[in-house]
Amino acid sequence: MPWEKAAGRVTAEMLTPYPPGIPAALPGERLNSEVLHYLRRGVEAGMAVPDAADTEVKTIRVSVED
Repeated sequence: MPWEKAAGRVTAEMLTPYPPGIPAALPGERLNSEVLHYLRRGVEAGMAVPDAADTEVKTIRVSVED
């Protein structure tokens, strides 16, 4: 799902930016706009998010809702 639409959805992947190497989101957590903007701004500044399916964090894997 595009990162811009992921706020309020439950993530299906771990998102760990380096630096600092502390997960910003774990599978099962509800994403908020602050975390999403933090990740995108960080990637644009050169931060790596190697465990994300899309390492540029343009898309986020989220759980399917009923």
